Amino acid sequence: MTDQPTLDLGPQTRVIARLVEGVTDDQLPDGTPCPEYAVRNLLGHLIGLAVAFRDAGRKKLGPTTDTSPEAALPDIGPGWREELPMVLAELAEAWRDPAAWTGMTRAGGVDLPGEAAGLIATDELVIHGWDLARTTGQTYEPDPAALQACHDFLAAAADDPDRGGGIFGPVVPVLSDAPLLDRAIGLSGRDPGWQPRRGG
Repeated sequence: MTDQPTLDLGPQTRVIARLVEGVTDDQLPDGTPCPEYAVRNLLGHLIGLAVAFRDAGRKKLGPTTDTSPEAALPDIGPGWREELPMVLAELAEAWRDPAAWTGMTRAGGVDLPGEAAGLIATDELVIHGWDLARTTGQTYEPDPAALQACHDFLAAAADDPDRGGGIFGPVVPVLSDAPLLDRAIGLSGRDPGWQPRRGG
């Protein structure tokens, strides 16, 4: 970690918190770029990952860090509009501690280095922020530092034969001179040109 500076996740979590404010109740059943998720499930996933990676950063291991994200379809409760921004802020605060990026931790039931967990959290925030913005018709401008870290993380994973060509799904080819966000989205297995279909 001597040559790897920590990344402040606060700017990216605030981007998502602003997107959450723009989600309307009638959009909750709409389909997202994640085929198995409606908007409400995506929001539930964001809550779950924020809690899991908050606790991973704190090295507070237990049920929140031991449960696989595939264990159940995530959903939201009645207080999600208040809960999600709160846990996002707690996530960012946890990863402001340099100790979060060192040693070992756990997330999704997987033991991994702190630095890797921080990068996975960054990746999740950037990509799912795009999912939410695109689905709900909002402008998306991710934090530049988080976007760069996300792109580099996904590019390295795509080049790793043990990863199967991508973390979220098969890489979608994107022009090399496309905007960095489009290239990151393609590396995540999504089509940057994806558009929502109401009620889908």
